[in-house]
Amino acid sequence: MKNDITFKELKNSGYIDKTINEEIQANLISRIKAKEPVFEGLWGYEDTVIPQLKKAILAGHHINLLGLRGQAKTRIARSMVDLLDEYMPIVKGSEINDSPFHPISKYARDLVEELGDKTPISWVHRSGRFFEKLATPDVNVADLIGDIDPIKAATLKLPYSDERVLHYGMIPRANRSIFVLNELPDLQARIQVSLFNILQEGDIQIRGFQLRMPLDIQFIFTANPEDYTNRGSIVTPLKDRIGSQIFTHYPKTIALARQITEQEAMISSEDKSQIQIPDLAKNLLEEVAFVARDSEYVDTKSGVSARLTISAMENLVAAAKLRLIESGKEKTTVRLLDFMSIIPSITGKIELVYEGEQEGADYVAKILIDKAVMIQFESLFPRIPKLEKEDIKTPYTDLIRWFNKNHLQLNYNDTDEEFYTKLNSIPPLVTLVKENTSELSTEDQNFCKELVLWALTISSKIDKSENQSTFTFDATGIGQFLRN
Repeated sequence: MKNDITFKELKNSGYIDKTINEEIQANLISRIKAKEPVFEGLWGYEDTVIPQLKKAILAGHHINLLGLRGQAKTRIARSMVDLLDEYMPIVKGSEINDSPFHPISKYARDLVEELGDKTPISWVHRSGRFFEKLATPDVNVADLIGDIDPIKAATLKLPYSDERVLHYGMIPRANRSIFVLNELPDLQARIQVSLFNILQEGDIQIRGFQLRMPLDIQFIFTANPEDYTNRGSIVTPLKDRIGSQIFTHYPKTIALARQITEQEAMISSEDKSQIQIPDLAKNLLEEVAFVARDSEYVDTKSGVSARLTISAMENLVAAAKLRLIESGKEKTTVRLLDFMSIIPSITGKIELVYEGEQEGADYVAKILIDKAVMIQFESLFPRIPKLEKEDIKTPYTDLIRWFNKNHLQLNYNDTDEEFYTKLNSIPPLVTLVKENTSELSTEDQNFCKELVLWALTISSKIDKSENQSTFTFDATGIGQFLRN
């Protein structure tokens, strides 16, 4: 917290008054020259969105971030605060962050004129220079621009024609700050019109007042292209006044998606120390989102938010944590069986097309998990042939025959020792995994044993049944008939 000073002390300190564009540009240039990261935590945007952001800032543009949900649009906007100076001087008591060098409100103009170098100066931290508003249909001009305040008029005994009776809305109060308007297409067209002059000329009009107020604001808008066409639109003159429109996107690789999930998932350090998550499990989790974005059951225009995998990771850890609590053990490893616990995270994060609604959200979620399992399985193991021929032995023949004589029951609450003892009791499974994944860690190889069983059930080579706490793997109907 900086102490108040006088206008004279501010000038003697060598402070140089800058517009917000000049301020952000100077700090951006300084970071680039110092080889410091400009926007931290924005994985996957290094070669796409971030270079465009830098250019838009250097051009002094207002910015519209256009992208599907869960593409870090709001995070990008909030990260712009880091490019502001730590503290900004204002005329003390100003409602709209008046600069003492260029006061624009009547209050600040009168105070500077009256006190001159003795004008008291206070400081605003960068965290107080970020304003964010969600554009909803009920937002009105008074919220954003302002209105006449009859209480002020009565208290000060002033007529409504006096500028001092105005109540400033969010935008004037964001003078010399960053103002973010989220979901711009949801803002009614008549309200969007009120932004025209603010963006271009700096004029604001309140109930007939024509004020020349050169507001100094960095505007950042966000919009979803689906909303853009279905729920509303950005009126053309407003779109024309936004200097740069930047398209965001989902992570393009599993590795980048993992970085985002690990950064955002709320997992305590205690849980991290007690719960081991195999790399293959992390990859599989991200693969579910990739599969969902291409699924014929999911409305891809609506998008599949990165929040799906973040929430799913938290549920996955919660399933393992519940096992620790129930078993009384201190450590456990995430299993493929635990992936059933991510279904609520999937169903709450996807919009289904008609065919998907007919199948049901839970069923679609299981299909997505199964497809992700097969993608990961086929990256590690030979393809499973559609038909088994008696005279041709495949890598899976011995394993399938084992189930013709036996069955396997895996429980969610089994301790790690019990769980992996059961898996390791199947010699053909142990051999198959060792032959194909010898370079992987022990945790990943154990995960692969489940992966193989799951893939065989998806391919209808063995059967799988489940209840609240148990998965049972058995021979198919034909295999059971032969066994009996």
